[in-house]
Amino acid sequence: VQLQASGGGLVQAGDSLRLSCVASGRTFRSNAMGWFRQAPGKEREFVAAISWSGGSTAYADSVKGRFTISRDNAKNTGYLQMNSLKPEDTAVYYCAADRKGWGKDREKTNEYDYWGQGTLVTVSS
Repeated sequence: VQLQASGGGLVQAGDSLRLSCVASGRTFRSNAMGWFRQAPGKEREFVAAISWSGGSTAYADSVKGRFTISRDNAKNTGYLQMNSLKPEDTAVYYCAADRKGWGKDREKTNEYDYWGQGTLVTVSS
């Protein structure tokens, strides 16, 4: 599975962005998908995850109520809708795929088998 993330950009606090992650390979639809982010000088951190079917989701506390993860398996694409963006959301955002459809360690980077290249989100105050 190869992943291509896009949709990042420069926005103001309070604005919205939608990130997309397009996957190649038919196995994507059986993979869980996650979004992580990495700010300068910080470790990569979990943002959100969605099960292979889309029936289960998980979010970091810092984004609950503001971000929504979704997927369209027919299009081999996952999404991260980000609303009410804050300056502290500034980071490079990565999508990832997990061969397990919904692993118990879904918030850990080492749970994921495939990674996209990242897309930069910058939120100005």
